[in-house]
Amino acid sequence: MRKKKLALIHTVNWYNTVINKPFGEPWLQQHPDVEIFNLMDDSLLVEALANGGPTKQVIRRMLYYFQAAEAMGADVIMSTCTTMGPATEIAKQFVGIPVFNIDEPMAEEAVAAGSRIGIIATVPTSAPATQRVLRQAAAAAGKEITIKTVINEAAFQYRLAGNIKQHDKLIHAELDKLQREVDVIALGQISLAQVLFKANVPVLQVGDSGFAYAGALLKAVK
Repeated sequence: MRKKKLALIHTVNWYNTVINKPFGEPWLQQHPDVEIFNLMDDSLLVEALANGGPTKQVIRRMLYYFQAAEAMGADVIMSTCTTMGPATEIAKQFVGIPVFNIDEPMAEEAVAAGSRIGIIATVPTSAPATQRVLRQAAAAAGKEITIKTVINEAAFQYRLAGNIKQHDKLIHAELDKLQREVDVIALGQISLAQVLFKANVPVLQVGDSGFAYAGALLKAVK
């Protein structure tokens, strides 16, 4: 019996640490009929960060990767980079299999959880992408929302340097302040998905919800 294939498109070269090991491998243990393959190009995020978001060239290259993943036999494709959300939206028009961005399921959960939604980001290009997907989810649900966004770029630099302790310390401080102003907090980046914090409001991350949604899409594949 052929295993179903989930393709992951990454824009950081440390994707095993933040995606595959903490989320992908446990998920695969529960889905033995699925195999994962990875496509990675870290120049995509570098170029997007330098230009305030995905450029036409970045979007074009992302489309190549989506089409390549389909040609490689993928049944479902998940982009694991929040910043690439606009490219994923365009890819849905050109790829003949289910395609989604990892933050889309989280956005639906956030909209269902409250109308005052907080976003914490460490990459400036991810915040607009998360805002966009939250507004799309709210429109689909017929709900009005307000969004408060916090961006801590220093935390991302600590993450890149491997100083996870200082990274998490900065994020904890932001979470503590933001939880007093919102109904729910969305951590839109996969690099934030393992931050542990006891909050008085729901703190949603993209890892488990993204893979759960991929599982639902794969289940529908014949």
